[in-house]
Amino acid sequence: MAENNFTEVTLFILSGFTNRPEIQVSLFLMFLFIYLFTVLGNLGLIMLIRIDSHLHTPMYFFLSNLAFIDVFYSSTITPKALVNFQSDQKTISFVGCFVQMYFFVGLVCSECFLLGSMAYDRYVAICNPLLYSMLMSQKVHNWLGVMPYMIGFTNSLISTCVISSLSFCDSSINHFFCDTTALLALSCVDAFSTEVVIFVFAGFTLLSSLLIITVTYIAIISAILRIPSAAGRQKAFSTCASHLMGVTVFYGSLIFTYLQPDNTSSLSQAQVASVFYTIVIPMLNPLIYSLRNKDVKNALLRVIHRKHFP
Repeated sequence: MAENNFTEVTLFILSGFTNRPEIQVSLFLMFLFIYLFTVLGNLGLIMLIRIDSHLHTPMYFFLSNLAFIDVFYSSTITPKALVNFQSDQKTISFVGCFVQMYFFVGLVCSECFLLGSMAYDRYVAICNPLLYSMLMSQKVHNWLGVMPYMIGFTNSLISTCVISSLSFCDSSINHFFCDTTALLALSCVDAFSTEVVIFVFAGFTLLSSLLIITVTYIAIISAILRIPSAAGRQKAFSTCASHLMGVTVFYGSLIFTYLQPDNTSSLSQAQVASVFYTIVIPMLNPLIYSLRNKDVKNALLRVIHRKHFP
């Protein structure tokens, strides 16, 4: 970074949402409420799945991993944003910025492929129910749980390395966290090759995982439509409706943010979209996957019943 006579940047200023000081308190309270709800909701879901033996199935194994990811990638972003809302110096160190970006990108990419694993699980359950126990054995679903993390954090490591090697002219990040697009906008040098690498990896993650989900759901819908009874079709569809809803919301905000032709020219729009998938969606997931899920509601009732009537 010292070459080409550029001043070395040792810290960044997170200037997103700071142009209107009158709303800082409101933003702080809103982010704090959502974050607490996110942590409590997802940790509660994880504990419920661990406690209730009826939920010790591949479907809920993947759901507990999704809740784990939501807790930690929300925790990667929100606590620092909360501190900055109440601080005059809204700074983050150079190393801290890229550590935040590494974990955030790694967890988001992991969630993309984990949603693909969940789609495959629903495909096997609906399209091959007689072979489910064999096709989704403990070894298989463990691998389907581990692989998203391996792919996601490998992707993140490459993205973080290529961006951190750039020279930066400015230390003011027009965002509330260290996002790839916001950091690329600060580059002093021609970052076209770096932008291509980031776009390729982001595109691979989004499109490949979305392709897996789309193909499996085409097969699932085809299988459901062949079920003769309306009650049978409704029951089959209800087992994957929550997942389909979560996928639609999550991928919609990601595609809007990262797969635009010119990301650096639309950072303000990206901020709004990123609030949705970094702060709001981790809060919504426990609601999406529990309120429409009879197994989760019944497990919660059993836990409450055992507590009051041991």
